[in-house]
Amino acid sequence: MATDTLKSTASAGGATGGLRRLLLDNGALTALIVLVVALSALSGDFLTTDNLLNVGVQAAVTAVLAFGVTFVIVSAGIDLSVGSVAALSATVLAWSATRHGVPVALAVLLAVVTGLAAGLVNGFLVAYGKLPPFIATLAMLSVGRGLALVISGGSPIAFPDSVSHLGDTLGGWLPVPVLVMVVMGLLAAFVLGRTYIGRSMYAIGGNEEAARLSGLKVRKQKLAIYALSGLFAAVAGVVLAARLSSAQPQAADGYELDAIAAVVIGGASLAGGTGKASGTLIGALILAVLRNGLNLLSVSAFWQQVVIGVVIALAVLLDTVRRKAGAAPVSGGGSGGNRGRQAATYGLAAVVTVAVVGATSFLHDSGSSAATPRMGLTLSTLNNPFFVQIRAGAEAEAKKLGVDLTVTDAQNDASQQANQLQNFTSSGLGAIIVNPVDSDAAGPAVRSAGKADIPVIAVDRGVNKASVAALVAPDNVAGGELAAKTLAEKLGGHGTIVILQGQAGTSAARERAAGFARGLKAYPGVRVVAQQPADFDRTKGLDVMSNLLQAHPDVQGVIAANDEMALGAVKALGAKAGRSVQVVGFDGTPDGLAAVKAGTLYASVAQQPTQLGRIAVDNALKAVRGGSAKDAGQTVKVPVKVVTQENVAGFTG
Repeated sequence: MATDTLKSTASAGGATGGLRRLLLDNGALTALIVLVVALSALSGDFLTTDNLLNVGVQAAVTAVLAFGVTFVIVSAGIDLSVGSVAALSATVLAWSATRHGVPVALAVLLAVVTGLAAGLVNGFLVAYGKLPPFIATLAMLSVGRGLALVISGGSPIAFPDSVSHLGDTLGGWLPVPVLVMVVMGLLAAFVLGRTYIGRSMYAIGGNEEAARLSGLKVRKQKLAIYALSGLFAAVAGVVLAARLSSAQPQAADGYELDAIAAVVIGGASLAGGTGKASGTLIGALILAVLRNGLNLLSVSAFWQQVVIGVVIALAVLLDTVRRKAGAAPVSGGGSGGNRGRQAATYGLAAVVTVAVVGATSFLHDSGSSAATPRMGLTLSTLNNPFFVQIRAGAEAEAKKLGVDLTVTDAQNDASQQANQLQNFTSSGLGAIIVNPVDSDAAGPAVRSAGKADIPVIAVDRGVNKASVAALVAPDNVAGGELAAKTLAEKLGGHGTIVILQGQAGTSAARERAAGFARGLKAYPGVRVVAQQPADFDRTKGLDVMSNLLQAHPDVQGVIAANDEMALGAVKALGAKAGRSVQVVGFDGTPDGLAAVKAGTLYASVAQQPTQLGRIAVDNALKAVRGGSAKDAGQTVKVPVKVVTQENVAGFTG
């Protein structure tokens, strides 16, 4: 692969000018070296073989997506649909192979064809429909995600074992996702630098009208460009799902932004005409190194987003500086002399990095963390008060017991949580506590922790196909039954109700919905007139309930799969809430309990989240002090209880 994305047109101006041009023309590489050196100095856990391989695995999906996006951006386009196309392709593979008995090889081909088809639709809308790329691919983002949810029924689909091996290692040390990333990177470099379509991308991005006047069939080339982007997205989706051992319909949500960021950080211009596969790879590695390092340094997930946003802004600023400095884009493979200079630059960078990192490693030789137990807690999200309370209980108990606890936020992304679990494992923590985004997807990473003899405690939700030292959880199904019974009895066994479901694809949403259905079977006089997902979000609960009231103005009751959605429904109901319409929530959050006290929320099925966090830390410490992580432990049930106005004053959560 070529290294530079730009070639200075300025004449040599002495050592200072040469250094300045070197830094400008290799800004992404310079940034990567600085990051590696800094993180090696700040964290003794960063520069280990296992962790560096983790970085490669975590960069793989973003890099493969970004290689495809590079083709589009070089041609002055944009593709916002790659994350959804990746999820759709993986879902088609799992759906066809497991539910319809299609041979795995043919199922993989169907997944690839799905990605190609989505890319061709994008290309047709842009080239022949004259839609702006932003609008065309934004539409495909929605269509792709919707189709993934329709095909899967909103639930993850387990991957065939033969495909799941794509998430394993070769020879016990080389991760297959890293190998796939390298192969796809070489393919992208070949397409950009050695093929007719690659030269067409640069021509179209540089000046589309000039390319058309020179005889280039621009519309057909755009079809091919977007088809390639769809193909790379399909490969990324298969790799991601293989890592998680399941096709998640909500997988890769937001990954299109990471892919675009990687391309821009790597030196490509959104104006088109500039970009290289090597620069894109460096951009993806920068994002992965940042996230990995910030995890190891226990930086809040919220601040991680801030840091990554600043890095993207600085990358675009650097592109502007390069242009003002007189840099000119280079397309194609470049001359032999230029390739030689590129190789020399990489070689020099490697030597400098090894030397400086080797020196910084001495800073950590004498350190010891044996005195204080170290644990990691990865939560499915911290955008929900329920999980914030789990964190509060865990942190309070950790402080009381003298435990060094690192908390991370997976932001409802199963892949991001898998990365966090891998980071915890490579850091050699004493124990790991996981609140899974999805029970199936957490399995491979938890098994890896078990192989490293690190005990894992599951909290609130279990982990499938993996042994945990203990499961600390309420029974979501039983809680759902209790919620249904509470509302049905309040309505006297007769009435019409609506159900606000949780985020499609999550185990909590499935289990609570199953509990609602089971509980309502005992009350045939209670009729469910509508069930709609509101994604555990208060604003969506407000919007969905407002819409449902237009069709069902006389509804008498609402069951919501969490308090946030219940509070949104209360807002939509206005004066009806607590009077003519009874609302039952789930979780027992502070805001939910306040609404119960005020009488607008009839009841909340409280899970005592603070107790969940406290008990999880207690059990993790017990596992550290006595026992192997490979032995499955007990299930610790934290009782749920219905909180109404009658008992809310004495409930602490």
